[in-house]
Amino acid sequence: MSIWIFFKIIGSLALLIYGMKVMSEALQKMAGSQLRHILGTMTKNRFTGMLTGMFVTCSVQSSSATTVMTVSFVNAGLLTLAQAISVIMGANIGTTLTAWIMSLGFSFNFTDVVFPAFIVGILLIYTRRHRYVGDFLFGIAFMFFSLALLSQTGAEMDLGHNEALLRFFSSFDTGSYVTILIFLLVGTLLTCVLQSSAALMAITMMLCSSGVLPIYLGIALVMGENIGTTATANLAALGANTQARRAAMAHLVFNVFGVLWVLCCFYPFVNMVCGFVGYDPQVGDTDPVRLSLVLAAFHTSFNVCNTAILIWFIPQIERVVCKMIRPRKSEDEEEFRLCYIGGNAIMKTPELSVLEAQKEIQAFAERIQRMFGFVRELLGTSGDTAFAKLFSRIEKYEGISDRMEIEIAKYLDSVSDAHLSDDTKAKIRAMLREISELESIGDSCYNIARTLNRKVTGKEDFTEKQYEHLHQMFELTDDSLTQMNTLLSGRKENFDINRSFNIENEINNYRNQLKSQNINDVNSHEYTYAIGTMYMDIVSECEKLGDYVVNVVEARMGTRQKES
Repeated sequence: MSIWIFFKIIGSLALLIYGMKVMSEALQKMAGSQLRHILGTMTKNRFTGMLTGMFVTCSVQSSSATTVMTVSFVNAGLLTLAQAISVIMGANIGTTLTAWIMSLGFSFNFTDVVFPAFIVGILLIYTRRHRYVGDFLFGIAFMFFSLALLSQTGAEMDLGHNEALLRFFSSFDTGSYVTILIFLLVGTLLTCVLQSSAALMAITMMLCSSGVLPIYLGIALVMGENIGTTATANLAALGANTQARRAAMAHLVFNVFGVLWVLCCFYPFVNMVCGFVGYDPQVGDTDPVRLSLVLAAFHTSFNVCNTAILIWFIPQIERVVCKMIRPRKSEDEEEFRLCYIGGNAIMKTPELSVLEAQKEIQAFAERIQRMFGFVRELLGTSGDTAFAKLFSRIEKYEGISDRMEIEIAKYLDSVSDAHLSDDTKAKIRAMLREISELESIGDSCYNIARTLNRKVTGKEDFTEKQYEHLHQMFELTDDSLTQMNTLLSGRKENFDINRSFNIENEINNYRNQLKSQNINDVNSHEYTYAIGTMYMDIVSECEKLGDYVVNVVEARMGTRQKES
């Protein structure tokens, strides 16, 4: 019989973790873009940052999701390290709401309520308009159902009269700091293994409410959970940049410091929290409702007090983590390297992945404009060695642009395997179009460089007037690339798409003018037909490049006003 009870407990915990995951993801899909906007803009000072982190965590019911989101924002350069630390502090307060919800699940039997919630949830899931509400209902119903199962299993096991278990826990001296440290370490390790502080909180509540686990030891486990939960963000930051890894480390420093000062006044602090809910730890009352409330109250008091102390020391925390995590050796900017996306997908949601891919595309576009800058420089380069060196550099950039397109497309393809909202699907389609067009811009840059190389190899040269026209065409083309990068690095609501179309019309008109003039100049023997061909190849390639730029702009703006 004991093996079935064991499976029942494990199954209940699995349901709890799955329910919280479904609920959190549904909430993020319902308000993902708004939450990202809030997180990115409402962090002007430490207090608004803290309130933002608290609000977002209460909204998505997952401190890990908020922390990973924050680390991703730091990685993408949208938040500074100081802003991220304040958001993480708020996330620690916001996550305490989960403990109160769980104490509610242990206080009342929600079994009769969850079945109607399952029915309504499944009906809503099959309606296109409200499927995320259905997912949310399904997730929260699973959560309460699993808590009811755990409570029921605890009652079936009659843990309060289990002599072996009682003897085991009574063998620990609850008045000893060594015992508290042992249970704190156990809580930390179990949370790291389970990757869910909620699951361990549920086990702790079940053991405490059954009278088996003394409240002091239960609270030690909860303190360990606070340290163990930081593992998720640190794992997610492994492949990120230095600032993102520092933000994740700040989460660990914050929680470890909190645990250390609470340990210094552990018994008075716990007794004070017990007094808040009218529980006397010396008497050892086994009222399950009150015991679960004590754990939730401690979790909230711990995080609120810790934030109240450390919010004044954010600059000092920043300095500490900067000393702990040194920048990696700088990599050559002309080596292939993805800045914002990687293989580490721990706790990543499609919303976060789309944000990171957008930042990677922005970096791709900036690299492409830098490549065009080398092409402009190549036009005015004299001397075989300098020319060959610059041409080789452009060749290298062309290879990088090909690889960037493939790697970003692979990443977006892996994201598209998830259950996505229509808005996220549209963004991914647009981004796939963007990277294809950006790679085409890279090809155009390389084609212009090859034409210039052909001119140099053939010992030919353009006339002064041709150089003047090409410089003017390059200026227009560079303007179009600048407009494209302005859009990719900002909000599309603030972008005037007509500016990009006007520049492209200028490029087209100038190409037509130069084409007519070129025919006349060749006929007038101003220069050879071969030079005229190379000259027009460059002009035409600039016009194509302008079309690709407009395609990127259209993809990002979600319009198709002009066909290239």
